[in-house]
Amino acid sequence: MNIVIADDHPLFRSGVRNLLEATEDLIVVGEAGTGAEAIRLAETLRPDVLLLDLRLPDFNGIEVTERLKARLPELRILILSMHKDDKSIFAAMKAGARGYMLKEADGAELLQSIRMVGGGSAVFGAEVATRLAGFFEDKPPEPFADRLTGREREVLGYIADGAGNAEIAARLRLSAKTVANHVANILNKLQVSDRHEARRLVRSYRSDRAD
Repeated sequence: MNIVIADDHPLFRSGVRNLLEATEDLIVVGEAGTGAEAIRLAETLRPDVLLLDLRLPDFNGIEVTERLKARLPELRILILSMHKDDKSIFAAMKAGARGYMLKEADGAELLQSIRMVGGGSAVFGAEVATRLAGFFEDKPPEPFADRLTGREREVLGYIADGAGNAEIAARLRLSAKTVANHVANILNKLQVSDRHEARRLVRSYRSDRAD
């Protein structure tokens, strides 16, 4: 998995690079100290994951995320920040980041998060996840969420939006066979007969929450 690190603190970049270089599956292919450099490297190197600081000298991480997601929708972006306020977290999510980690997280948590984001999952550090849970605690959980894996929920979201297997495979960078297996598992776990019924189930739930 190829990684680009974008942070304006050389010592922090060096620490993260050393951590990743001790693994066999994560390769640092570039480093950036500004938002402009992050955008250039991402477009040139096409990494699997961009580790992105929220505060950079020129563009902030939100702006970089918005620009890159518009140009490289398949790029997975993991925000690394010292900021844990709701405004920063939700702005990153809205811009298209796949994860939000605090820089104080330990190495094992960071490595796990990078791998999960690279694999297509959305990841938030323990403290960030607690804040998110508190924000949504007054809203009922999806009645089917605990039946599905993270990847299956992601596939189900695309199904609900009307995407076919080929489109889902392209977006998630999976094989058509893998997507077909996920769809079959989703239908079985939700106890519905086809993807159209699954789509109606999700849309009905979304409509109820909107009301």
